[in-house]
Amino acid sequence: MANRGQKRTEAVDELPADKRACNSLEFRPSASNSSAQTPMSTAHEAHDADMDTSSSTSGSTRSEGDGEKESAYGSCDSDHSFHDYYRHRSMNDQSKFKKVLSSLSEEVEESGQLALLTELCELLSFCSDGSISSQMVDSFSPILVRLARDESNPDIMLLAIRAITYLCDVNPRSSGFLVRHDAVPALCQRLMAIEYLDVAEQCLQALEKISREQPLACLQSGAIMAVLSYIDFFSTSVQRVALSTVVNICKKLSSESPSLFMEAVPVLCNLLQYEDRQLVESVVTSLIRIGEQVHCSPDLLDEICKHGLVQHTLHLIGLNSRTTLGQPTYVGLIGLLVKLAAGSTVAFRTLFELNVSNTVKDMLFTYDLSHGLQSTPVVDGQHSQIHEVLKLLNELLPRITAEQGGQQKSDKEAFLLNHPDILQKFGVDLLPILIQVVNSGVNLFICYGCLSVINKLVHLSTSDALHRLLQTTNFSSFLAGVFMRKDRHVMLLALQIVDTIMLKLPHVYLNSFIKEGVLFAIYALLSPDKDLKLSPVFDGIWLETNATVKPAPLDFHKCPCFAFNTGQASKSTENGTCELQKDTVQNLAKLIWTTYFETESVNPENGVTDILQKLKTLSTSLTSLVNKSPEDAISSQQEEEIYDLLREIMSELNEKDSITTFEFVESGTIKSLVNYLLSGRHLVEQEDDNAANCLHVMEKRFEVFGRLLLSCADSGQEEFPLLMLIHRLQSALSSVENFPVISSNTIRRRNSYAIVPYGHYTSYPCLKVQFVRENGETCLRDYAEDFVNVDPFVPLEEIEEYLRPRVSNAKTENLTLRSKDSREKDSLYSYSPSDSSTSQGRSADVMVSTEMLVDGHKQQRVKPNMLLSSPAETSSFAQKVMDAAGVTDVQTDAVEQEKHNPIHEDGDANTDMLGCSDTEETKEKLLLYLEGRQMNSKMTLYQSILEQLAEIHRDDIPTASLWTCVHKITYKRHSTTKPSNAQHNHESLCSLLSKKAPLVQYTPCFSHVLVPGVDFEKFGPTNDILTLLKSLEGINRLRFHLMSRERTNAFAEGRTDDLDKLNVSVYEVPQVEFVNKKLTEKLEQQMRDPMAVSVGAMPAWCTQLMDWCPFLFGFEARCKYFHLAALGRVPSQTQSTSHSNPGGSSGRQQNHENIPRKKILVHRNKILESAAQMMELHARQKVLLEVEYNEEVGTGLGPTLEFYTLVCHEFQRSSLGMWRDLEAENSGLLVSPFALFPRPWSPLVSTSSSTVYSEVTKKFALLGQIVAKALQDGRVLDLPFSKAFYKLILGKELTLYDIQSFDPALGRALLEFQAVVERKKCLRSLYDEKSQELNVCLRDTKIEDLCLDFTLPGYPDYALVSTSDSITVNLHNLEEYVTLVVDATIKSGIARQVEAFKSGFDQVFPIRHLKVFTEEEMERLLCGEHVLWNSDELLDHIKFDHGYTISSPPIINLLEIMQEFNLEQQRAFLQFVTGSPRLPTGGLASLNPKLTIVRKHCSKGIDADLPSVMTCANYLKLPPYSSKEVMKEKLLYAITEGQGSFHLS
Repeated sequence: MANRGQKRTEAVDELPADKRACNSLEFRPSASNSSAQTPMSTAHEAHDADMDTSSSTSGSTRSEGDGEKESAYGSCDSDHSFHDYYRHRSMNDQSKFKKVLSSLSEEVEESGQLALLTELCELLSFCSDGSISSQMVDSFSPILVRLARDESNPDIMLLAIRAITYLCDVNPRSSGFLVRHDAVPALCQRLMAIEYLDVAEQCLQALEKISREQPLACLQSGAIMAVLSYIDFFSTSVQRVALSTVVNICKKLSSESPSLFMEAVPVLCNLLQYEDRQLVESVVTSLIRIGEQVHCSPDLLDEICKHGLVQHTLHLIGLNSRTTLGQPTYVGLIGLLVKLAAGSTVAFRTLFELNVSNTVKDMLFTYDLSHGLQSTPVVDGQHSQIHEVLKLLNELLPRITAEQGGQQKSDKEAFLLNHPDILQKFGVDLLPILIQVVNSGVNLFICYGCLSVINKLVHLSTSDALHRLLQTTNFSSFLAGVFMRKDRHVMLLALQIVDTIMLKLPHVYLNSFIKEGVLFAIYALLSPDKDLKLSPVFDGIWLETNATVKPAPLDFHKCPCFAFNTGQASKSTENGTCELQKDTVQNLAKLIWTTYFETESVNPENGVTDILQKLKTLSTSLTSLVNKSPEDAISSQQEEEIYDLLREIMSELNEKDSITTFEFVESGTIKSLVNYLLSGRHLVEQEDDNAANCLHVMEKRFEVFGRLLLSCADSGQEEFPLLMLIHRLQSALSSVENFPVISSNTIRRRNSYAIVPYGHYTSYPCLKVQFVRENGETCLRDYAEDFVNVDPFVPLEEIEEYLRPRVSNAKTENLTLRSKDSREKDSLYSYSPSDSSTSQGRSADVMVSTEMLVDGHKQQRVKPNMLLSSPAETSSFAQKVMDAAGVTDVQTDAVEQEKHNPIHEDGDANTDMLGCSDTEETKEKLLLYLEGRQMNSKMTLYQSILEQLAEIHRDDIPTASLWTCVHKITYKRHSTTKPSNAQHNHESLCSLLSKKAPLVQYTPCFSHVLVPGVDFEKFGPTNDILTLLKSLEGINRLRFHLMSRERTNAFAEGRTDDLDKLNVSVYEVPQVEFVNKKLTEKLEQQMRDPMAVSVGAMPAWCTQLMDWCPFLFGFEARCKYFHLAALGRVPSQTQSTSHSNPGGSSGRQQNHENIPRKKILVHRNKILESAAQMMELHARQKVLLEVEYNEEVGTGLGPTLEFYTLVCHEFQRSSLGMWRDLEAENSGLLVSPFALFPRPWSPLVSTSSSTVYSEVTKKFALLGQIVAKALQDGRVLDLPFSKAFYKLILGKELTLYDIQSFDPALGRALLEFQAVVERKKCLRSLYDEKSQELNVCLRDTKIEDLCLDFTLPGYPDYALVSTSDSITVNLHNLEEYVTLVVDATIKSGIARQVEAFKSGFDQVFPIRHLKVFTEEEMERLLCGEHVLWNSDELLDHIKFDHGYTISSPPIINLLEIMQEFNLEQQRAFLQFVTGSPRLPTGGLASLNPKLTIVRKHCSKGIDADLPSVMTCANYLKLPPYSSKEVMKEKLLYAITEGQGSFHLS
């Protein structure tokens, strides 16, 4: 029995991947004809030789070969020759078949039969399709079946069965003839006899073929058990074929004879323990179909469960399963559990006994919730995983009904009541994660499913058990948030939960329901006609509910009533009507109010709680004081009163557990604080003295409020007012916000052609739009087309620009030329927001030429011959940008827009388009209207339509109909170039602030806090919360500025004489505290949507919030958004065929699957020159650059990373004159403990007059290109930029207080100078007449005695004033000196360098996309992690292979050595192994490929060789050194001396 197979614990891949198991066991006609003389002892070698391919595979191969021959012949012969050839061949084959048939029909000796069968197999293997007729197949069938039963000669049996297999391949109708002549029983007989292994394997192959067409006949003949009885005897590949047969048969199971398949269940359950994925998936598919067949029979379901099916299934869906299933199979397996739990008491009890809640909890924690976001429970017939999980949970808890519908349900409920510990464990495991799922903003159906489970848990638990279950969560706050969903199905469940809790725990939860706002929500349902002036949390709750009742009954496929109903369909289901009656919600609300709340004399129209009343009073008082006279300067007494009120409010809010989120929002505290900070904002447009005074007050209040929040930093983090207020605002935001998550899972991605606006192909569907001239509009004409396909993800302003010349009465020559040019471009190029090509036949070279060189969205605006720039032209362009230091924003934007398409690159809806600039002459613009409402030109068409649908449908937006209907858009003329209010206010505010305050006092974030970049008024209370959060984020970011200014004022007023106190250290709130988890999860879900090919394909709130409040989203989410916006793709995640999605890898390699690669040859002795040439050729191209060094064999990731590292080191050379003068190493590299900041150059120096400065600006432009390309390609750089320089990159302004970050000595000196200036001003205001005699000293030293002149400190050639005379700094001109030094250091002295950097960066992709990050995050994104590793990470994230394990002595020594490395040694080690001295974001865990240590075999001796590496695979080849000391010596020598070349190792 040497050939007998056992359970396989490993996947056996005996055949090439392209040869599937179902086709892998057939024998070739050239097989050995030796007889199988002894049973079960056929030589396996010969068997393997015969099993190389299948007949079907042969057929396909044969067809392909024939096709190739056709091509070859086609070059010299006509098609007529082919037809003649094949006709002749077919006739020849038929004559041979007739001859063989005639011979086999006669009595022939065994040797003759063997020869005839061999000839038949050869004919069948090589004949063309149609060569053998159905009549001849019918004639062959009985003969072959008879020979297959011939037990006297195994070779005859083998060849006959092989011929049967080939017949099924050649003629599709063969299966029917074979079945009619009892071929299946004959094959089953041979399988059950199992005398000869090769014969049995051929029988399996033949049955697999027949079962495809005749599954019912196979079932009735007992083929399932025949196939499975001795399955352990076969190899894994043969087992796969056997299970494929079972799968085919299970497609046509008959309920009349369940015994035919039920007897196979024990064997199938046993096979679930195997680890071969294909095998197990076939078993699971078979069991799923058996379960579907018997789901109505409890007895049969119980029988199935007796064989360990539930145990094996739970193991397979658990996280610890060693067998990875595909997603459809995995979801089907959960569905099988649902059927078992619904119909079998045995399965029900077994699931609880096996602690199913723990498995489900892990699934919900790790599962990607986006799979459950579709608007209907079923997509393409495949249930989503989370939907099936919730169906399982709902089946495990009996339905809540007045009367039990059957004995089974009674048994289930009795089981749970008799085992309260099991129910308690079930609730403890699942309640927190179910609450988390609901709070994450999932769609209506998932929310309904979770609440249904919670409702059943609450109903089944006893009072004591319920109290223990709920006390671990803030359940009242959770319920208050549920009422925000404003769907009657969800609210009904919430009301039922409230009813049950009040019935079982009335005294425990009454006060909690009142404080958290549950009482308000119920009262709002009762009072639709009363104006309660409620908080926006529940304002309008009844309107949405009432609006949902009015329409006709919902279709049951879109109604949550039936989403989790696995039982028999009710009458309402059959009729397609919703089970929920019109007044059900309101009636239950009345019952709850009357029973539990009305008797307590609680009136929601009053304050309800003492703390709420107190906060309302304080907020009202604050608002009254602030609103007294916003135009006039408020007296100091009033400011003191306001400050006292603020302190009292913060004191009340600082009570940790006394104020709930509902009370905080309802009290009006948020609105009063926002009003305090922004009172008088409406005066910005006036631009007069009153506006300036008002702005001064606003800035002062911002500082006062900031100092109040920062003043208690030393009292501990929990009592820190700033942190406390952030936490409360985050809770309020999560409670109040209702941003929709739109899913497009029901929409299939398909290629389309968008006529508007640019005539290009897209990888997604287009919207059908009819453009209609508004009634009464006489200055415009009708649009020519009836309706057109419009790209849904381009901004409306681009559509308006396309439409305007086509409906305008005035036709110009420019229009004619532009239209002609556009048509030419449309015929040349295609476009998609994603970077993947949509043209199937396009080669990679064509992709490069069109996608990389045509990098602008408005291709018709750029001439083709301008797209390919020579290096000289590129340098000339960069030179012009460098020379234009004072270039305006409009010009910069214009250059940027010509190179970068906002939608092609990112789909940004907030991009200022060319042709719409305020600097152009006033021209006609169009206003677009949808359903009578004006559309926002900054949004995309898709976003505008979604916005209107969201207002109507709320939770269940019908996205499917959006793509099928025709959208009617009306247009009319609008002649104006006046900017939007938000833009105008922002510009006016910046202008007033810059005029009002000197540079050293200006608060840089002030203007951004005052005026939002987008109109959030339509979001109601969310606007106030976001405004206040943005203010707090600004306060936290400017904490050093605010507190330093306070110390400066104290010195000026004489409250202190200690200048050392100007250096303050303020507690920093971690940036993660500003992240809103709910909004982050919503954004993640939205980006995972299949249609999210650009940010324009997501709801407008995603872009608006990311532009105004990016801090609300986690770093990982913003990284994905950045890649989608700037690069047109989301970073690739670790793709797994597993059912679970553990998340993505944030390694240095991004998603480069569809990006062309370009290999560049560089020279080590000319690194910067090579980099410049590389960027000139490829900066504008979307290609992945890979480096190969001249005269070196290495290429790929390692050399590329080293190249970027070497370039970074070259940029740090002191001889370049790019950076502030710092200490330099012997190598010439700058060493800076405070990182790199640009060296100031006088604005009087021009690139034409100074060759050195010209080279500096060119280097900065090159540096910008390198940095952008590294971000685009996912490379790590070794550039220690200062925090201040990152702020400049992000477009932020620097102030005096930023100088200390890169030059502490100069920064401290300037702060002290400024303090002296402020003291002088203060004394002058007190003693105006004697002000000339004031003598303010700096540390007992007169300013004149410092002997300073008006040159920039450290740069004597940099004159701060244009006069030729030397001017000494004194007390009177000290303020001017400080202002000029600050300006030269962080403004005018570096402006041109920074502009050059940005211009170079913009050639790769727009630098504005980086604004979603902070300075610290920019360093992580660009340069990776500072902290390289610790001892715990080494074991977790290093792989040991090829001779080494974690316990190998050399590995133990290596880990100890690595832990002993200092920072420089760690950097050298990483440089040696990976090519870069830094790790990517995420550290060792994100290194991709994983760092691997393998054994190096030494030829001379273990201590003779040095370690070697494969940088592309992050492989360290380490000899097994004799001692730790030898290993350390060799390793340090290798990592220090082994740099600088790549060769074979």
